[in-house]
Amino acid sequence: MRKLFRMVGYCLMAGLILSSCDNDDSKMAKIKVSLVDAPADYESVLVDVLDVKVNTGEWQSLENVEKKVYDLLKLTNGEEALLGEIELPEGELQEVRLVLGANNKLGVNGEELDLDTPSAMQSGLKIKIHSQIVAGVTYNLVLDFDAAKSIVKAGNSGKYNLKPVIRAKMEAMTGAIKGVIDPVETECTVYAIVGTDSISTYPNEAGEFLIRALEADTYKVVVIPTLESGLGEVAKENVEVVVGEITDAGTFTFETPAETAAF
Repeated sequence: MRKLFRMVGYCLMAGLILSSCDNDDSKMAKIKVSLVDAPADYESVLVDVLDVKVNTGEWQSLENVEKKVYDLLKLTNGEEALLGEIELPEGELQEVRLVLGANNKLGVNGEELDLDTPSAMQSGLKIKIHSQIVAGVTYNLVLDFDAAKSIVKAGNSGKYNLKPVIRAKMEAMTGAIKGVIDPVETECTVYAIVGTDSISTYPNEAGEFLIRALEADTYKVVVIPTLESGLGEVAKENVEVVVGEITDAGTFTFETPAETAAF
């Protein structure tokens, strides 16, 4: 009876936790793109971001790109601006393209001057990445816009040109847990539990599961079959998640509970 109540408790908890129930998601990696800057000797450096695209063999725009004018000088000392994010299949992220508009300005001596921008920026500045991404892992692609090197004074004209110098760095932010159930056809829910927090998913038709976007920590993985199956839950303690890696929790084999087998 205690196992029965425990299973019911987990099922109720499922409605209150973050669930990654779509198994198509397990084949994807999430990329978040952020903008930062190194300090520069100006009052402000305003850049007009219109779009951000990534290339994995074809160009795709980020979802919900935050199109606006950013002051690069506010993006220092750990501050960053999230430009948008996208889910991509596992493979190579080849490059990223930052598309700027014409509303770029420079703050100097109490004045806000126009920054002349190369016409090529209308199609976007390409930045090479060539980084392998792993399904189930969340990454932060940091675009370090070097304002000091990107602003060039146009002789004695008093004008300034914007010639972007950007460095890209890919940072893995989370890890994942994978495993398989046996028998594979068992209907069940898989939970990764740390403290009072839980994330859940369902196995696919092959009995495989992947719980992604997990912070680095030590988890308890619990697999709970439906009550109708007559099978008992299976759990594994001390499953360690490492950022940028997928931890293989192995096979979870169901057994008929002793109290059920007695009937």
